[in-house]
Amino acid sequence: MTMPGGRGRIRVLNVAEKPSVAKAVAEILSRRGGGFRSREGRSRYNRVFEFEYAIGPQLCHMLVTSVTGHLMELEFDDRFRKWHSCDPADLYHAAVRKHVPQDKLDIKRTLEEEARSCQWLVLWLDCDREGENIAFEVMEVCTSINHRLNVWRAHFSALIDREIHEAVQNLGRPNKLFADAVDVRQEIDLRIGASFTRFQTMLLRDAFVLDFAGDDRNVVLSYGPCQFPTLGFIVERYWEIQSHEPEEFWTINCSHTSDEGTTTFSWMRGHLFDYTSAVIVYEMCVEESTATVMNVRNQEKLKYPPYPLSTVELQKRASRYFRMSSEHTMKVAEELYQAGYISYPRTETDSFSVNTDLHAIVGEQVGHPAWGSYAQRLLDPEASLWRNPSNGGHNDKAHPPIHPTKFSAGEPGWSQDHNRLYELVVRHFLACVSKPAVGAETTVEIDIAGEQFSASGRVIIAKNYLDVYRFESWGGTILPTYTIGQQFIPTTLTLDSGVTRPPQLLSEADLLSCMDKAGIGTDATMHDHIKKLLDRCYATKDSNTRFSPTNLGEALVMGYDEMGYELWKPFLRSMMECDMKAVSIGSKRKSEVLEGCLQQMKACFLDARLNRVKLFEAMELFFERSNRSGADTHNIGETVRPCDSCHESDMVLKRRPSGDFMVGCLRFPLCRNVVWLPGSISEAAVTSEVCPTCAPGPVFLIQFKFRRLEIPPNYDVDHLGCIGGCDVALRELAEICGTGSRNNTGMTARAQRSTEPPSSTRRGNSRQDSCMYCRRTGHSSNDCPSQVSHSHGAPSIRIQKSRNGSGQVLCSCGAPCALRTANTETNRGRKFYTCQSQECGFFVWEDSLENGGTHGCGASHGSSSRASSTARRGGRGRGQGGARTGGVTFVSATGEPVSGSCFVCGDPSHFANVCPNRGS
Repeated sequence: MTMPGGRGRIRVLNVAEKPSVAKAVAEILSRRGGGFRSREGRSRYNRVFEFEYAIGPQLCHMLVTSVTGHLMELEFDDRFRKWHSCDPADLYHAAVRKHVPQDKLDIKRTLEEEARSCQWLVLWLDCDREGENIAFEVMEVCTSINHRLNVWRAHFSALIDREIHEAVQNLGRPNKLFADAVDVRQEIDLRIGASFTRFQTMLLRDAFVLDFAGDDRNVVLSYGPCQFPTLGFIVERYWEIQSHEPEEFWTINCSHTSDEGTTTFSWMRGHLFDYTSAVIVYEMCVEESTATVMNVRNQEKLKYPPYPLSTVELQKRASRYFRMSSEHTMKVAEELYQAGYISYPRTETDSFSVNTDLHAIVGEQVGHPAWGSYAQRLLDPEASLWRNPSNGGHNDKAHPPIHPTKFSAGEPGWSQDHNRLYELVVRHFLACVSKPAVGAETTVEIDIAGEQFSASGRVIIAKNYLDVYRFESWGGTILPTYTIGQQFIPTTLTLDSGVTRPPQLLSEADLLSCMDKAGIGTDATMHDHIKKLLDRCYATKDSNTRFSPTNLGEALVMGYDEMGYELWKPFLRSMMECDMKAVSIGSKRKSEVLEGCLQQMKACFLDARLNRVKLFEAMELFFERSNRSGADTHNIGETVRPCDSCHESDMVLKRRPSGDFMVGCLRFPLCRNVVWLPGSISEAAVTSEVCPTCAPGPVFLIQFKFRRLEIPPNYDVDHLGCIGGCDVALRELAEICGTGSRNNTGMTARAQRSTEPPSSTRRGNSRQDSCMYCRRTGHSSNDCPSQVSHSHGAPSIRIQKSRNGSGQVLCSCGAPCALRTANTETNRGRKFYTCQSQECGFFVWEDSLENGGTHGCGASHGSSSRASSTARRGGRGRGQGGARTGGVTFVSATGEPVSGSCFVCGDPSHFANVCPNRGS
C-alpha cells in the first residue's frame, strides 16, 4: 500500500473477528510500546484495547475491538417470516433484508461510537470469503456514522509477531467480489432452505408419528442445499449395501515353503465365478503341479510424504487416526489457532509459497522431546533428509497450508485432543519437508500348467519421513531367493471359495472426500453440514465413525428420488458452488447467478410440490400415519388466486382436519377471507389453467373429484371448477351437499364472501340467458308460464301416523327416514327427514312434525319464492326423489322447493335423468 504522509497522530479503529483475536493482535502490536490499556465497550464481551503504534511513517493511536462472527443476518421481511404467512413458493422472490440482530446491537453501538472519532478503519477479519463478507458488514456500520473513514484490510494467517507486524505494515483494500460471493450463497441458501423446509415440515410432521422425537410437534424437517446432497451420499451407499447380492467365486491359492521361509502366491486371474471352469483349471494344475519361475523383478519403490495440510485433509486424518468428528476437529483447531500455536485452520491451500521460511518453522520444533531430534536432522545438511514440499495443486490465495506457528511441549489447559491435533499438525509439516521412504520391492512370477501366479515382497531401505510420521506404515514381507527357470513343487495348492462382499458404510473421512470431490460446501462449512444431519436425525454415526441413514433420512431421499428429481444428488449444488466461485473472481455478476439459481430451484420446488404424494408414499413405508387433531396433512396447498380481501397474500387450497376442502388466505388469522367448498369432494388439485372471466386474477382452475353417492346423478364425478364465482355447478353442489363433513353441522365461515358472479359474468354465461325450464328466451325462470301450475298451490299432505313405535319417522313408502341438517343460508342448522331410497321423494321438516306441519312441500323459514339453483339444474339432493306425483313439489336436501320439468321431452312428471326418451 502507499501510506499517506506522517503529519500528526491519527486515530485508527481496528476490528477483529473474535475477542480473542483482538486481544492477541493488541498484545503483539503494543509489546514494543509498553503494552495496552483495556476498557469495556458497550458489549462486555468485546473490550476495547488502546496503545500507540506507527504504521510506516504515520503515528497512530490504535483502538482494537472485535465482533463475534457475522455482525448482520439476512432474513425475510416480517410479513414472510411466519410459516403460515405466505405460500412457500413466494419465498423465492420475497423481499429480504440484512440487518443487525438484537443480540449484536451492543457491538454495533461500540463500533459507531469508536468510529465517529477515527480517521482510519483497519479490518482484521479472517482472510477468506466469509471474513471478507463480515468486513463489509463492519464497513457498513462504521461508514454510516463516519463516511470519511479511510478503510484498510490486514491480511494474516497466524497470530504470531512476524505475521501481525507484516500485515499491519502492508495493508490492502477489502475485496468486494469475495463479499458478493458470500451474499449470493446466503440468499440462495435462505430462499431454498426456507421454502423446502416449510413445505416438508408442514406436509409431513403432523401426518406421521415420528417416533424418534420426544415431542414430534416441534420437529423441523429441514432442507439445506448442501445438507441434502450430503445425506444423499450416505443413503446411496446404504442402498448399495442393501441391494448387494453375494455371489460365490473360486480361486486357486499356492504356497511354497523353503529353508528361507514361506511364500504365498496369488492367482493372477484373481477368481472365477463359474465353478466348473475353476475345477477344470485347478485339476490341470494338480496334474502338472511343477512350478517354474518365469520372472524375478527387483526395483526401487518410493513412498512419498503427504502434501501440505489443508482443512479437509486435517478433518479426514483426525477422523481416521483419532476418530475425532470433523466438527470437534475444527473446534479444537480453532482454539489452537486463537492461542497462536497453529496457522489459520480454514484453508484450501496445499502448497507453500516460495517466500515461506520453512527452515525457521522447523527450527522452532528442535527442542521437543518426541520429534525434536528429527527436526534437528532435517536442518543438518549432512543428513540429506530435507526435501522441498510437493505442490498439491490447490491455492485459495488467502492462507498457507496449516502448519505450527509456536513451539509447545504441551500446555496445562490442553485436553488430549488438543495435544493429538497439535502433534498431527507438527508431524505432518515435518513429514512434508522430508524425503520419501525408499524400499526395494521384489516380484516373483511362476507358471503351473499354463496358469500364472505371483508373489511380492518389500524391504525398506530408508524410512525417511516415516520416522516422524507415525500415523503411516509401509510394511512388507521378505521373499526367499528365487531365480528364473527354477522349478519346485508347491507345498500347498488349493481351490478355495469365497463370496463377494458389499462396500462398507461411509466413514467420516469417506464422506468428507465425497463432499470435497463434488464441491459440496467449503472447507469451512463441511463439518457443519455433517453435524446438521446428525442433529436433525437424518443420519447416525457408529463407534467406527461410519454413517447410516435413519428412517426419516431414507424416506425423504426416497420420496424425492421417486419424483424423478435428483435434489439429493450433488450436481445442482456443485454448479452453484462453481457459480459462487465465479462471482468471487469477477467472471460472473452477483445478480446473474442469483437469478439463474433461484429460477432453477423454484421450478424444482413447484414440481416437487405437485408430486408431494411421493413423499407421503415414502414416509408411509417407515412411519405410522397420525390421527392427531389439528394435523396439517395437505393443509397448505397450491395458490389458487390473489386474496381479494387483504390484497397482501394469496388464497390457497387447504384441507381441514375433518378432510373437507377450502380455499383460504395465507395471512389467516389476520385475514379471514375463505371460500368453503362442497363437502362431497374427495380429491382436489390446483391446475395451471386460468379462468378467463374472474378477477382479480389469475384465478387458477381446480380439478375436483366428488364422491359419487353424495352428489345428484346428473353431476359429473370429475369437475374442473373455478372458485372465483363464475362456476354455477360448484355453487349448486355447495348448497346441495353443504360445505362441511357429513358428520358436521352448522359449519360457518367468518367473513365468508359472496360467490355470486358479477353481472358481466352472468351475462357471459349462455346458460343464464334462457329459461331453465322451457329453454326459451324472453322471460326468466321464475316467470316461466309452464311452471305456474306446479309451483303454486301445491296441495299439502297432512302427516298421519308418521312415527312408528320406536319413535322413528316413517316415509309414505314405509321405510324409515334419515335425519339430516340443512346448510342453505336461509335454513342452515334446521333438521329435516328424507327417505333413504333414491326413488322416493318424501321430505318433512322436523319442527313441522311437532307443529302438525306438512310434508312434501318443504316450506322454508325464509322466503319460499326464490327458485333453487338445484331446481334450475334439475338435480336432486342426497335422499331426494327422482319423480313427483300427485302435484307434490319436489324438494332438495336443503328443504327448498324444486320446480321444473324434463328438458328432454317436456313432461313435468319426471326429470331428464330418468326420462325414458333420454338418448333416443
